[in-house]
Amino acid sequence: MDFEALGLSKDIIAGLALQGIDTPTAVQELAIPEIIENKNIVIQSETGSGKTLAYLLPLYARQKTIEPVMQVIVVVPTHELAMQVHHQVQTLSKNSGMPVKSTVIFGDVNIRSQIEKLKEKPQIIIGTAGRLIELIQLRKITAHTIATVVVDEADRMLDINNIERVKTILKAVMRDTQIIMVSASIPDKTLKLAEEIAKSPEIVRTGRKLEIPENIRHQYIVVEARDKVDTLRKLMNILGPKRALAFINSTLDIDIATEKLKYHKMNAASLQGRSSKEDRQRALAGIASGKLRLLVATDIAARGLHIDDVEIVFSVSMPEDPLDYLHRAGRTGRGGAPGLSISIVTKQEVPLITKYQNAFHISMTKIQMHEGKIVESRGRTDKEQSC
Repeated sequence: MDFEALGLSKDIIAGLALQGIDTPTAVQELAIPEIIENKNIVIQSETGSGKTLAYLLPLYARQKTIEPVMQVIVVVPTHELAMQVHHQVQTLSKNSGMPVKSTVIFGDVNIRSQIEKLKEKPQIIIGTAGRLIELIQLRKITAHTIATVVVDEADRMLDINNIERVKTILKAVMRDTQIIMVSASIPDKTLKLAEEIAKSPEIVRTGRKLEIPENIRHQYIVVEARDKVDTLRKLMNILGPKRALAFINSTLDIDIATEKLKYHKMNAASLQGRSSKEDRQRALAGIASGKLRLLVATDIAARGLHIDDVEIVFSVSMPEDPLDYLHRAGRTGRGGAPGLSISIVTKQEVPLITKYQNAFHISMTKIQMHEGKIVESRGRTDKEQSC
């Protein structure tokens, strides 16, 4: 199926062509017709499958006469993801010649400048839940004109920490407002909540419920806890990726690790929840341009980020939830390119490797470093034999 058959105009199709996109992905084929028909929908598709365009393109397709009216709210967990969606809107509007505007709304910045942006009546408002609620309550976002609410990274936005905020936003808009929920992974518990909130939505799924692309290789290395950061540094030096991500759970540990890496002359930066807007933008610009080779981040800070050409993802701290491993691994191997995910684990964490293998039906190869090279390890520790 092509984009014209999905109901997109020639202007939109021409705009996509300028981005090098001429064929819809599987999730776009399934989701676009449903969204154009104004149906509530839950979209679950693997990382890098084109979910953002799957919900943006039909919103453009419905724009017969583009008027300066707030029409769409996109709720996201982080302002990095908000900026990525905003950038895609800007690119699509410029390339298609359609004057659809978006603005980004998030906390920790001056609200007055955001109010000024809203006076321009952008069609699409992208932001984090707390600040969106604040501006709705101040009546700076005209909730009654909102035709569609998109909840991106729905598995995170519907968790215990965020679901009430999402509900508050949805209560503020009209009853017939279209609800679109999107995520790379939607556990059964989250799907049940989504079905209740969106009132019997259409369910669109591509691939298995939990799936990591086959083009990503998985390896792990067993070290002492105190040697994890040094092991990361050595692996970076041996493998020499131009662009890599490393995940660490604790913000304090991120600070320590980043300083250690910088001390050893590695071009690294950190990305965490408490990073300032300027530091975040500097880090993302650095990794995107190639000035930085390694971005050290928490799962929350990196969720939803799209950084092109990430060659390796390192897990320095191990996630208990296999879904977090899925999201980490999905940062590499974009667009079918070869990807590599390396977990740096202690003996006590080896059972988590088995957990990931069972959850995703993948093989994770044990490696070790020997004389400046990476080799497969044939030996198994007692802990591994028991798991």
